[in-house]
Amino acid sequence: MVVKYKQVKEQIKSWIQEGQIKPNQKIKSENELVEEFEVSRHTIRQALGELVNEGWLYREQGRGTFCKDQSHRKKQIDRTIGIITTSISDYIFPSIIRGIESYLSEKGYNLLLASTNNNTDREKKCLENILSKKLDGLIVEPTKSALYNPNLNTYFSLEKNNIPYVMINAFYSELQPASITVDDELGGFLAAEHLIKLGHKQIAGIFKSDDMQGMNRMKGFIRAHREYNVHIQPGMIISYNTEEKNTKPQLEASRLLHLKDRPTAFFCYNDEIAIAVLDTIRENSLKVPEDVSIVGFDDSQLSVASEVKLTTLTHPQMEMGIQAAKMIVDAIENEKITVQEQPVIYQPQLIIRNSTAPY
Repeated sequence: MVVKYKQVKEQIKSWIQEGQIKPNQKIKSENELVEEFEVSRHTIRQALGELVNEGWLYREQGRGTFCKDQSHRKKQIDRTIGIITTSISDYIFPSIIRGIESYLSEKGYNLLLASTNNNTDREKKCLENILSKKLDGLIVEPTKSALYNPNLNTYFSLEKNNIPYVMINAFYSELQPASITVDDELGGFLAAEHLIKLGHKQIAGIFKSDDMQGMNRMKGFIRAHREYNVHIQPGMIISYNTEEKNTKPQLEASRLLHLKDRPTAFFCYNDEIAIAVLDTIRENSLKVPEDVSIVGFDDSQLSVASEVKLTTLTHPQMEMGIQAAKMIVDAIENEKITVQEQPVIYQPQLIIRNSTAPY
């Protein structure tokens, strides 16, 4: 049930939108509105207060309340932002999208959402579909960002048509675009450092090889071993691509667990892979963290979904989405050809839970 002041608020707003109240026209007095809506003065004041705060009305002391010019609002409603991610409904992506949507909806922008499933052919179709529509800006999560992207010419078309875009989670280095990322190399370093300080020497790393995030997390993992003078044992780094996600990490983890000098710890590309490895460890009659420690990445809902709570690295998720939306809106409303060039890089934090223990 809608509370009374919201009913009053929406009715007055509809009068403004329908032109029954003109810009700079004085609206009815509080007494008149009390009588018309048959509600209390407090209800009327609450409704008017929100309309003033949201820019629909303005007050002049001693004169009354007036309708604010809404021409800027009509212009804004027709604007559309495209969002292309590698996934829509899986893992951390719903949180990122909610962040984008919350800010753009508040500003009155329409959203056009598409997913590539981390496939460059699908990315091309998504871009072509979005470009066939009226588009004012684009937020993109790059597809297979560690590899050369065959769709660069489409991004040049965006630039030629003065459509600003920003990339999240990764970026195509050839384009040097505005971007919002996590310091993945630092995250990989912190994960390995944590395990090394716990006394682990046989640490396996599982990394996604076709996304920039995976390669940077691997760099950090290797750098930590070198700085702490701990050798990475041959065969302890596992790489997989998008198409192998549901098979290779588990198979390779199981193979390593059957070695005489099996790993005592795993650092996984993300929490999703860490949960899969956790299941593999259990299938091999081992326990976490008593026999094997695990570190994930992203501090997703999966990290606390089972009785073993994952040690993991943070990812800003919703905050990243809001920041991307702010950057695009700023570029559009200030008529910038490109989004601000200074990259935004979030620093991950290590969250220690019960999936890691001293060796």
